[in-house]
Amino acid sequence: MNKFLIFVLALLTFSCKTPEARRPVSVKTGSFIDASVKRNKKLYAKEQASIEKLMIEENKNYIASKNGFWYYYNNKIEIDSLKTPKFGDIINYNYNVKTLNGNLVYSTKDIKTQNYAMDKEELFTGLREGLKLMKTGETVTFLFPSQKAYGYYGDENKIGSNIPLICEVTINSITLNKTH
Repeated sequence: MNKFLIFVLALLTFSCKTPEARRPVSVKTGSFIDASVKRNKKLYAKEQASIEKLMIEENKNYIASKNGFWYYYNNKIEIDSLKTPKFGDIINYNYNVKTLNGNLVYSTKDIKTQNYAMDKEELFTGLREGLKLMKTGETVTFLFPSQKAYGYYGDENKIGSNIPLICEVTINSITLNKTH
């Protein structure tokens, strides 16, 4: 009996060990991500240089937004009682799209008048953020680097991959959301 008890205790002691972590079959380094970051920084620097060159050539009073694009007012409304749009407001607007060298991609006739429920519908990042800066009756020209425009994928029509854009936008009206 003693031998049996010692055998069971020895068996329990040596058979119970903590599980070992399995090693990955292949080890991946961050080389793809590192290369992608390097490529994107280079692209951004190139686009920013092109945009800065354009701003100098045009000699306009461009404003750098906190959202990573630049703009100037073609027509600014100084009346403080007019409000900029908030979440859920319906914005009626027109705009056109050009490349940085001034080639028209989409005219206001191509795009037609748009209605947009602020932050409730899909719209490319730069334009969505730009509309938030505007009041009814204002016309603003925006310079969007590609990551604020259509980015890597383009619009799958006339705008290719990584194309910075110029958009001239006019807000016709803002219908306030009744829930504010």
